[in-house]
Amino acid sequence: MRRYGRVIGLKPEGVVLYERLHSDPWPDVVAALQRAGIYNFTIYRYRNLLFSYFEYHGNDLAADEARMAADPRVKEWLELCNPLQEPLAERQPDEWWMVIPEVYHSD
Repeated sequence: MRRYGRVIGLKPEGVVLYERLHSDPWPDVVAALQRAGIYNFTIYRYRNLLFSYFEYHGNDLAADEARMAADPRVKEWLELCNPLQEPLAERQPDEWWMVIPEVYHSD
């Protein structure tokens, strides 16, 4: 298992809709996350920044995320959520959410 932290901007006009969508996530999308080996997925918001944390149980996160993104229900979900987000300029060219390093962890 590997832990991931990621960050992305949230457009001010998107806060209400983004939080409403995530207050009742679609079961198909949650199931797709689990099929991809992604568990304990959490999103926090601080002003217009979103921070996500998840635990990945697999061997190839990029391939698992690509399979998940190909799911029709996940595509529909992302068509609603992605326009509300604002990727950070510092991210890598292949990132939507910018991966941030883990500094400390304690169980």
